[in-house]
Amino acid sequence: MNDVQLPQQPPAKLHRPWRALIAVVELILAAVAVWFAFRCWHAGVKTLTVNLSDGTVLTSTRYLGNWMAAAIGLGALAAILLVEAVREVLLAIRAKHRRKRKKQPTDETIEDYVAHLNEA
Repeated sequence: MNDVQLPQQPPAKLHRPWRALIAVVELILAAVAVWFAFRCWHAGVKTLTVNLSDGTVLTSTRYLGNWMAAAIGLGALAAILLVEAVREVLLAIRAKHRRKRKKQPTDETIEDYVAHLNEA
């Protein structure tokens, strides 16, 4: 009557080989993000050339912040995807199941446990 048993939770299933496919998809998405980042960066740089009447050529470069921010954001997204891909590969390959330990039969009751707590 005094035997209290905690519910058994299933072990975490980290080792799943299909995680490698997720890592491949993440690598492809990271490559696409880098490609778009370069496109955004180049779209954010505008060169303006003005020829004056005396023959002087003035060249200025204009940087558009929205395109630069998009390029930086896509680069950060690509970095996060790369880290996540490495994590998925490690979980697909290295995580192993641990063997369950056999429980030692004990003769202790809940009263013994409460008595132990009260002594401390």
